[in-house]
Amino acid sequence: MIFLRPSAWPALTVAALPTFAQTAKDTTGIERFSAHAQGTEVVQYKPSFQAAYSGVNSLVPEEETRTSVTATLFLSARAWRGASLHFDPEMAGGSGLSGALGVASSTNGETFRVGDPQPQFYNARLFLRQDIALGTAREHVDADANQLAGFRPKDRVTITVGKIGMADLFDISRYAHDPRTQFLNWGLMSNGAWDYAANVRGYTPAFAIELFKGRDELRYALALLPTTANGATMQWDLGRSRAHMLEYARHVQLHGRPGVVRLLAFHNTAPMGSYRASLALASDTVPSILATRRDGRTKWGIGLNAEQELGRGIGAFLRAGWNDGMNETWAFTEIDREVSAGVVLDGSRWHRGDDKLGLAGIASGLSDAHRDYLAAGGTGFMLGDGALDYAWEKEVELYYSCALRPGSIWLSGAYQFVEAPGYNAARGPVNVLSLRLHVEV
Repeated sequence: MIFLRPSAWPALTVAALPTFAQTAKDTTGIERFSAHAQGTEVVQYKPSFQAAYSGVNSLVPEEETRTSVTATLFLSARAWRGASLHFDPEMAGGSGLSGALGVASSTNGETFRVGDPQPQFYNARLFLRQDIALGTAREHVDADANQLAGFRPKDRVTITVGKIGMADLFDISRYAHDPRTQFLNWGLMSNGAWDYAANVRGYTPAFAIELFKGRDELRYALALLPTTANGATMQWDLGRSRAHMLEYARHVQLHGRPGVVRLLAFHNTAPMGSYRASLALASDTVPSILATRRDGRTKWGIGLNAEQELGRGIGAFLRAGWNDGMNETWAFTEIDREVSAGVVLDGSRWHRGDDKLGLAGIASGLSDAHRDYLAAGGTGFMLGDGALDYAWEKEVELYYSCALRPGSIWLSGAYQFVEAPGYNAARGPVNVLSLRLHVEV
């Protein structure tokens, strides 16, 4: 397994990595079991910035350095015809800047809001996947984490049951999805307005069914939500709490180059607090979302996700998302509207084909009710400056990923510019520098 330990800026330390990735194939070249692993360490630094005031959930205005670390073991085995089992124990430690508070589209997708920076071990995923053929045509699948090499039906129904990350299946993007190798920002790894079902570390028990037919994909999932906002304990009573997700994807061709358009809808039910009810209850005092939590509250939203290869080694992506914003954020982040776009270029033009250069921008906003709640001094689990000079939060990220050993070790540098962190024009702008080391076998 990979072991990483947090270190001071700018040093990154990674323990020696044994090349232990194991596989077992039969005479047809089909993997029967496999073991892969990854380790990622991110060091972030921000200089001090101007802030007219700060609150309990603010990004601190002083100079700051923080380190995060994750290590994951991916174990897979074939069960019976078309079925496979997957188990991913994981370790995570460290912290985002200011404990991942004060910025809606937070700057390090490898961090969680768990409070304790000490490394902890936990079960990330444990699930069964079953493919059901809808025809005779097959396609080859390469070996990868949570993916056994071999063949699968091209047209198929795939059923997944167990503990997974909803972003493993939904809102995927070839260019902006994995903070371990691509953009670090939360609003670039997933649609920020999608309050996707997850515990505090990003995983949840779920049932998902997917249809793959020609150029079309359709998927649905029913998943558990935590008992409290940003919580670790899941609510197993589906009568009280649940999350529905539905996505349609269409693979397209533009001048002979591949692209994908995805449309996402979600509907969550949980004992959320209401922003308007909190304001009405508080009257002349500071509102508290905790005081208005009630069973049966909902949040729903939609999202657009498009990607397109533009030329040799270059591609672009676009996301847009909206949710109703009437009740509190329950699982992901405090964003009610978002638009992001960017471009990614590989290094083939300068003879570094495994390197990547990416540039993207994000604009995030709030519903009127959410904005008024924060302006009155209310707090969520990520934001709360004590007051609010409202403006859309805008961010730009530029990264370069250098393959030190193609296919196994990458060193990345990134710069992020944050305007109006936490939607507050009275604070910032903020500059964030990142150094990331990623290893996988």
